[in-house]
Amino acid sequence: MLCAAGCRSESDETTAGDSRRAAPESGARVQRIDLERPVVRIQTNRGAIVVELDAVRAPGTVRNFLNYVTEGFYDGTLFHFVASSQMIVGGGYTGEYKFKPARTPIRNEAHNGLKNVRGTVAMARDAALIDSASSQFFINLADAPQLDHTGDSADKYGYCVFGKVTDGLDVADRISQSPTQEMGGDLIQAPDPPVVIESIRVVM
Repeated sequence: MLCAAGCRSESDETTAGDSRRAAPESGARVQRIDLERPVVRIQTNRGAIVVELDAVRAPGTVRNFLNYVTEGFYDGTLFHFVASSQMIVGGGYTGEYKFKPARTPIRNEAHNGLKNVRGTVAMARDAALIDSASSQFFINLADAPQLDHTGDSADKYGYCVFGKVTDGLDVADRISQSPTQEMGGDLIQAPDPPVVIESIRVVM
């Protein structure tokens, strides 16, 4: 489901084997996380969404996300897939609907015990590859136990939750209910007009 929403990654160049233990971490823009629960503000052209990250339960995933945040990677990207009252997916396409290349995929921490429930934020990935998340993420707007970790195979490993919305969930709900269009290729159910992530910044 998430791959059909445009969850491409550089993992297309990797093999599916048992990469979970050996997957490399992403770049080191954020060398060390001092806060256990840093807070970021996702400013969109439809309003702001505030997210508390969980660097205790998902340290590698939070570090990866903050790397992208501090380099301004997300500025001007889109929430490029919406499913009404279910989820919104962003962080992988420019405002011109062009795929934005990301860094090396990271280790999947979906086994951290955090569940895909309403209001949580998780990493999108290639459904066929466990360790394939890079920059794309999604906000759950309904409980989604089918996305949780239930086993060690790719189809059961799940999608890593690494934070939760603390303010602006109503904004995410409204975004999910946007009219959509198909742009071709991976871009299905793209909001029309576009929903732009103007910036993501650490606020605490």
